[in-house]
Amino acid sequence: MTAAEISRIAGVTRATVSNWRRRHDDFPAPSAGTETSPLYDLPAVQAWLRGRGHTSTASPTEELRTALRLLGPGSGVTARLFPLVAAASRRTPKELAELAALPDNQLTARAEKTAGELPVSVPEAEPVRYGPDDAGVLRALLGCVREAGAQAAVDVLAERELDEGAASGVYQTPEGLALLMARLLPAGTARVLDPACGSGTLLAAAARQGAQELFGQDSLPVQGRRTAVRLLLAAPEAETAIRVGDSLRADAFPDVTVDAVLCNPPFADRDWGHDELAYDPRWAYGLPPRFESELAWVQHALAHLEPGGYAVMLLPPALAFRSSGRRVRAELIRSGALRAVVSLPARAAYPLHIGLQIWVFQRPEPGGTDRTTVLFVDGEGEQRDGAAGTPSAPDTATAGAGTRGGSRPRRSGSSSSAASSAPASAASFDWAGLTDRVLGQWAAFTTAPDTYADEPGVARAVPLVDLLDDVVDVTPARHVRATAADIDPDALARRVHDLHNQLADQVAALAAASASGGWQPSGASAREWRTATVSDLARGGALTVLRAATPSTRGSKGPAAPTGENRPVLTAQDISAANPPSAGAVDLHADATQSVAAGDVLVRAVAGGGDAAAMTRVADDQDAGALLGPHIHLLRPDPARLDPWFLAGFLGAEDNIASASTGSSLVHVTPGRLRVPLLPLEEQRRYGEAFRRVYELRAAVRRTADLAADTAAILTTGLTAGVLLPPDTPDNHSA
Repeated sequence: MTAAEISRIAGVTRATVSNWRRRHDDFPAPSAGTETSPLYDLPAVQAWLRGRGHTSTASPTEELRTALRLLGPGSGVTARLFPLVAAASRRTPKELAELAALPDNQLTARAEKTAGELPVSVPEAEPVRYGPDDAGVLRALLGCVREAGAQAAVDVLAERELDEGAASGVYQTPEGLALLMARLLPAGTARVLDPACGSGTLLAAAARQGAQELFGQDSLPVQGRRTAVRLLLAAPEAETAIRVGDSLRADAFPDVTVDAVLCNPPFADRDWGHDELAYDPRWAYGLPPRFESELAWVQHALAHLEPGGYAVMLLPPALAFRSSGRRVRAELIRSGALRAVVSLPARAAYPLHIGLQIWVFQRPEPGGTDRTTVLFVDGEGEQRDGAAGTPSAPDTATAGAGTRGGSRPRRSGSSSSAASSAPASAASFDWAGLTDRVLGQWAAFTTAPDTYADEPGVARAVPLVDLLDDVVDVTPARHVRATAADIDPDALARRVHDLHNQLADQVAALAAASASGGWQPSGASAREWRTATVSDLARGGALTVLRAATPSTRGSKGPAAPTGENRPVLTAQDISAANPPSAGAVDLHADATQSVAAGDVLVRAVAGGGDAAAMTRVADDQDAGALLGPHIHLLRPDPARLDPWFLAGFLGAEDNIASASTGSSLVHVTPGRLRVPLLPLEEQRRYGEAFRRVYELRAAVRRTADLAADTAAILTTGLTAGVLLPPDTPDNHSA
């Protein structure tokens, strides 16, 4: 391990590690590397740290990552560890601790026996054999399962194997999105297939909805192993069959038909087998064009459905209008196979720069009822309308054109990835609101499609004949946008008046928050002070780290909130946007073991490079009692020793975050390494009040900008739709 890794596990700076090397003769000597970049033996360093009372501040997942890195590339150990994770998940914490405490030779022997006891087939897993060099990673794995949960350990193993295999373009399906897709299936759906299963997020969501037979295939062996173990953890009673291979070229389930298909297939794959599969019987709706691999996946899914079965797929927006796919789209519509298209906001899932779409298909039944309409839902418009955090404008006034664009190429089996690549924005997305909106429209449409009432600007059922034009464009925003006939001029004018009043009040609040009085220079030079790390303060009892979340735990350290839990969840996005708790417990798998209390200091665990949004916040009475969402560190200071706003202000400083983080485009914050000045309590309170004012200024700026954008959008819609008249001005009269 490097000196930087030593600093991380010890919760100190790299300079401190350098001092240890110079001042202590018994500090472990380098075991590899070079003079300028020495490498140290992990067990020797850990023993030296324990001998001086330095407990590790690294999370269990970070310790597992470190242990895997020390084995070097090409060790192949990750493939052999997946069965052990599954077996370890069935052991108690006490049993895992006892197993990890065994001597190396006994540990490896017992680990082999434990993994071999599990009657589960993990695709392409190597024989479970561990050698003496594996003892360190076995201990780290058992500790990760014991402290962070088996799923966290699976994610770290997959992350390591994907990195070694350079599996770029492999992205994660957010759990909120997976649950939404699964809930679009009819109740009682029992047999579900995902032909690009990734880590099994969609199949696990189907199991949560009651599916009992789960079939999955992925081209990456690591993803097949990951899915198999994930389903064993999430749905131990379900029958599962996971295979490895290219689903289009080498279908592992050629004779299997299911009730439903859930799939997030790879996008823009030019090497999907166009030439060799030209006469494949699956292309019942037309040969997919060479550059429309998504239409091959759509027809693959339909071919595996029982008559009347549903397929729900996540697809790129360009598929809705590209001219090359027009003929196949037309046949899907003409046959009644396409039932609905739902647009999602950008940043809801990877790739973050475009708004993806959910397409719902149903295999036509011989002699079944003719389908005459397709449902379109503009979920993207919902996010635009609600962005200001104020009562939304009438949907009929704010519907706009959807965003079109190509998709980033993604490798086969890309429905999930290593947890470290999960989008932070997706984790804190308002899936609860979007899910309720989409499911409400879908239920009304499927219950009585002939009498379905459109909701202009939100959802509309469009006759098939209106879609079969020269373009066959099925972009939702194109079809649900409000027309002039849908808009009530008086209601829109009242809404504009209300927004203007809100904006005026907010501008006044912004002016008050930005008042410059009282800010004075510190003197001829900057102040200097002694500092301590959060780990130091925790050891001294000045604060308690109640949860140190990491991206890989995905909020899973504690048990998920039980079904029916109605408490709100505070998300990382709420911290950034200065919003009250905005999500629901079930949708975000909140940590039901940890509630937020007024005065707690909340720190975002993940931030984008150059992200100017707030990284910290002090919980207030509105937050009290909320459950803690994923990607948040929770610190509880002793108010007799630490002022909360003082602590939050210094913890959230850009330099502090940078020095306690790893990563580049997304930085992962290690809370124990954050530093705080050592100041008297009265001095802390002065700084704390200043930091509170800065936070209020940031929040006021954001609210003002959102209100201004909302107002401008509605005014533009009203003027262009002909339902608002320009106001009288002196120039109008003079003309």
